[in-house]
Amino acid sequence: MKKISITSERSYEVEIGRDYLAAIDEVTANRERVAVIYSETMKDSIPKFNSMGAEFFYFGIPDGEAGKSARTLESIWNWLGAAGFTRSDLIIGIGGGAVTDVSGYAAASWLRGMDWIAIPTTVAGMVDAAVGGKTGINSDYGKNLIGAFHSPIKVVVDTAWLKTLSNRDFAAGLAEVVKCGFIKDNQILTKIEGLTLEQIRGSEELTQELIERAVQVKADVVSGDFKESFEREILNYGHTFGHAVEIHSQYSLRHGECVSIGMAFIAHLSFEMKYISQELLARHLSVLQGLGLPTEYTKGEWPELFAAMKLDKKSRGNNLRFVVITEIGKTQRLENPDEAKLISAYEKVSQ
Repeated sequence: MKKISITSERSYEVEIGRDYLAAIDEVTANRERVAVIYSETMKDSIPKFNSMGAEFFYFGIPDGEAGKSARTLESIWNWLGAAGFTRSDLIIGIGGGAVTDVSGYAAASWLRGMDWIAIPTTVAGMVDAAVGGKTGINSDYGKNLIGAFHSPIKVVVDTAWLKTLSNRDFAAGLAEVVKCGFIKDNQILTKIEGLTLEQIRGSEELTQELIERAVQVKADVVSGDFKESFEREILNYGHTFGHAVEIHSQYSLRHGECVSIGMAFIAHLSFEMKYISQELLARHLSVLQGLGLPTEYTKGEWPELFAAMKLDKKSRGNNLRFVVITEIGKTQRLENPDEAKLISAYEKVSQ
């Protein structure tokens, strides 16, 4: 297995490869109780762990963003209490990014903090949600507005899970990989360009390399800025508008699809404000569209989208802030741009 180290409030490793059960056995052998929190849609594929000395408890939660709610979190708390979980016990979150987000926040909040492990089963979970220690749930007022920084003790990425994904979910996860290419690692883009989604999925070697490169980008950023001052904010490239689209669509679009639209939006805005060249704008669109990802959203919805962006975590007071790039691998912050330019960029990504 490939091991990538992250240093934050604790040091831990992201293990990428196969045979995640063996990796889990090493950690759970000396625990009394282990809570396995998983997506209900994966009920038939969740393994029965058999580590010596540990008693395992299983709890299914709603899939996707529907599960990232205060109601779900309260049900987990009550379940942990009924089972007698203590600080020396362990939580395992197994599923997509929503499941690991909720599992991590349950671990952060139960008894003011207990250990947890993430086993992401989607591309987006592997390269983004499960890595970095951000945990949380959604609010009626926005995405990921409630949460805590609480790193896992280990992340285990088994690429065999990716065979269970639809093409749509696989492509949506690649949006986060593409993001890492634009903000840090041009090799990601060069390896994707010119290939179809089917060609990428058909190469286990390439798929694993793309995941490893994206995880390394996030590991490097998080290790240097755990609590998100500016360096870590670059991981939100395309997310400010993307999260607004996600909320406005009532989560009918995948997170990665919204991030793709968000990257198209910020590329148009950056070009209009002379941060990037016409060629780099075109590269954004060609890479994303080449994977079958959307780069447009419904027109006529600007007031609602603008209001949603103002609740973005990067906003400060009434100032809206974006992450932009000036070239591949070079980022900076754009604060409070003129709304007319924002509207112009929106119109270019409107159907």
